[in-house]
Amino acid sequence: VQLVESGGDLVQPGGSLRLSCAASGSAFGDLYMSWVRQVQGEGPEWVSGINSGGDNPTYSGAVKGRFTISRDNAKNTLYLQMDSLKPEDTAIYYCAGSEQELDHLNDDFGGALPYDYWGQGTQVTVSS
Repeated sequence: VQLVESGGDLVQPGGSLRLSCAASGSAFGDLYMSWVRQVQGEGPEWVSGINSGGDNPTYSGAVKGRFTISRDNAKNTLYLQMDSLKPEDTAIYYCAGSEQELDHLNDDFGGALPYDYWGQGTQVTVSS
C-alpha cells in the first residue's frame, strides 16, 4: 500500500484545513489508519486514528474537539478536518496504516508507532 498526503498549507490561527491521504491498492479498506505529526527536531506524535469500518474515531487530547478524522473506503482516502488551528499545530502531518487495530488511548506501544505503511508527509504551518 502506498500513501500520499495532500492539503497542507500556511493558515492563520483560528483557521481550518482539510488534509487528504490517498491510498493505492485494495488493502486500504482493511487497515487501521492514523494521522501522526512531527515537529522538526522532535519525536512523532500520534494525532488521531480510525478503524477499518470508519467508526470509533479516537483523538489525542491536544486535538480532541478541533480535529475530525474520517475515511472513504470506496475512494481509498483518509481525511483530517482541522478547525480552530493553533500555532502549536504546526508540523509535518503523516498518514499511517496498520494491519492490526491499535488502541492509542490505552497503549503507548513502548514509545513506538507500530505502523506498516507511511506516507511522505504534508507541511501544515499555522502562523499570522
